[in-house]
Amino acid sequence: MKSIILKEFGGVENLVLSNLSIPTIHEQEVLVQVKAISINPVDVKTRSGKGYAAKLKDEDPIILGWDISGIVKASNSDLFKEGDEVFGMVNFPGHGKAYAEYVAAPAAHLAIKPANISFEEAAAATLAALTAWQALVDHAKIKKGDRVLIHAAGGGVGHYAVQIAKHLGAYVIGTSSADKKDFVLSLGVDEHIDYTSGPFEKETSNIDFVLDTIGGENIDRSLEVMKTGSTIISIPSGLREAVTEKAEAKGINGYFILVHSDGEGMKHIAGLLKAGSLKSHVSQTFALEQMRDAHLAVETGKTQGKIVITIP
Repeated sequence: MKSIILKEFGGVENLVLSNLSIPTIHEQEVLVQVKAISINPVDVKTRSGKGYAAKLKDEDPIILGWDISGIVKASNSDLFKEGDEVFGMVNFPGHGKAYAEYVAAPAAHLAIKPANISFEEAAAATLAALTAWQALVDHAKIKKGDRVLIHAAGGGVGHYAVQIAKHLGAYVIGTSSADKKDFVLSLGVDEHIDYTSGPFEKETSNIDFVLDTIGGENIDRSLEVMKTGSTIISIPSGLREAVTEKAEAKGINGYFILVHSDGEGMKHIAGLLKAGSLKSHVSQTFALEQMRDAHLAVETGKTQGKIVITIP
């Protein structure tokens, strides 16, 4: 099977198209013929030697990627049968081995792909959508009427977070650059803030929940617009202690979360996708052979929605 292996940590030139054996599945696993793969910032960070590079450095070969959609070709699980169309985030954090034509995936990490969406849309709605779901639903427990501020609302995680927050009945404020304003408004935000035109903290207040996808001084500035007893969740890695300490000093709950593979969460996301309450925006698609270009596109940090690899 075709696969992209990482020869060593560093630049995109280390992503090499190779021919490997189709993986063997074990108990409670399924073999998925991959039709689409989603690319995330964590893929880029790990490739460069950051992210989860330390976890993968002793693997041989290293195959990056965690987000897949495709067709079950063999099953050692009662959850899925041959021919089922599935999607999910596989073995995160761990060795997902998603950059390949076939993936051995734990059945418990997958859900049935809704028939009304494409494989590309399904692959997109995995790590990013699950991050938003786990932050807003599992951790923050957003409820109707909450004032929610979502940073980088036009990005991968952000565009799902806006839609999920609206589904939960929240009043949603989204930040983005001016060129993404129309897209962010189309997602259903109640207010849009162009963070390039001035300090966002002068444009809003009385916030119940902030999803911080940026980190750094963005945390400090977000705390200025939040209610006492409100919650901020930060997802950039390395900020676990910083966000907690800064928030606590202002009477706010603050913490870092790391998304994890979760088939039950994927089922909820599948339900929203099926109902049309959640939609994936795929801004660019690439072939497996164009993985380097896909990484460079994500590396710009200016992606609108998601970037996806398609496999015929």
